[in-house]
Amino acid sequence: MTDAILVLSYGGPRGPEDVLPFMRNATRGRGIPDERLVEVSGHYQMFGGVSPINERNGELMDALGAVLRERGIDLPIVIGNRNWTPYVADTLRDLAASGARDLLVLATAAYASYSGCRQYREDLAGALAETGLSFGLTKIGPFAETDGFVAANTDAVRAAVAELPDARVLFVTHSIPTAMDAASGPGPRSAEPGSRMAAPGEANTYSAQHRRVAERVAAAAGLADDAWEIAYCSRSGAPHIPWLEPDVNDRMAELAAEGVRSVVTVPFGFVNDHMEVVYDLDTQARETAAEHDLAYVRAATVGVHPAFVGMLADAVEAALGRGEGGFDPAADPARSLLGGLRTCTATCCGSGRPGGPALPAACGAPETP
Repeated sequence: MTDAILVLSYGGPRGPEDVLPFMRNATRGRGIPDERLVEVSGHYQMFGGVSPINERNGELMDALGAVLRERGIDLPIVIGNRNWTPYVADTLRDLAASGARDLLVLATAAYASYSGCRQYREDLAGALAETGLSFGLTKIGPFAETDGFVAANTDAVRAAVAELPDARVLFVTHSIPTAMDAASGPGPRSAEPGSRMAAPGEANTYSAQHRRVAERVAAAAGLADDAWEIAYCSRSGAPHIPWLEPDVNDRMAELAAEGVRSVVTVPFGFVNDHMEVVYDLDTQARETAAEHDLAYVRAATVGVHPAFVGMLADAVEAALGRGEGGFDPAADPARSLLGGLRTCTATCCGSGRPGGPALPAACGAPETP
């Protein structure tokens, strides 16, 4: 019997004094000096040292809890973060103290990749090892290709394009190293009969998933094939390491040179207004638009859109064995990229770095797509 829903997220600073310690956590193991961290974290100080992710996650948890209670499900919903308080280990200690033993786990990342799925499992495994606690775990899988996520993004695109009817639409997501993209997805499991984790031989699951979602949203919103494309934001790391391109700012400059006069950005790679949205798109991209005399609108994130929250509630019901769900791979194998795969393998969603560790055994929790 499930005792609580554990939300796993990135976390973010809540004040100016939190920014440097947060950045140390986020870049742990990379050997980046504090001087450089202070330099690159300036965008947090533009917002008073406060990341919007904490408040937005709270809104999502409240909205999900309200929908679940309407359906007769009254479970505590708590959060554990990777890089700032409350940390995953501390949340697990609190849950154990309350008597919880079986958890439903939801990561606030829609797409399959190392940083969006597997690393959260590694966070969970590390927290279990640190605390010595034991829980029954069921993790909801990446949900980007669900109808609810697509419908919420479609409504956001329609609303934004209504403001700029002739705009070029840029679907924007977080860039990752191309090696990480190549390693994203199920690994050898994809070739097993009946697995819908990915089509046999499919590589680059992260970028492929984004392409499929963008195609569905564009079609549902009535966009012409030549009216939209995909761009990326938030590139970081050494310049010699290739990341997914084009950068949204570079592409906007190119479009202006080609004669495009208006642009809509759609942050379809994010579930709510993270710093990557309010800084990279609301600040940087807006400045780029002004520099090149482009009319500019940023579409909404899925946030607490009823279709998105309802999809998450469906996933909870399916994990609890209740309701009609909508995640039954036998009935609709194309519904979710992860349909038919119930456990993570030791090779899925690698980091792209050579010699990386196999997925910790503690993270091989049942997967509910």
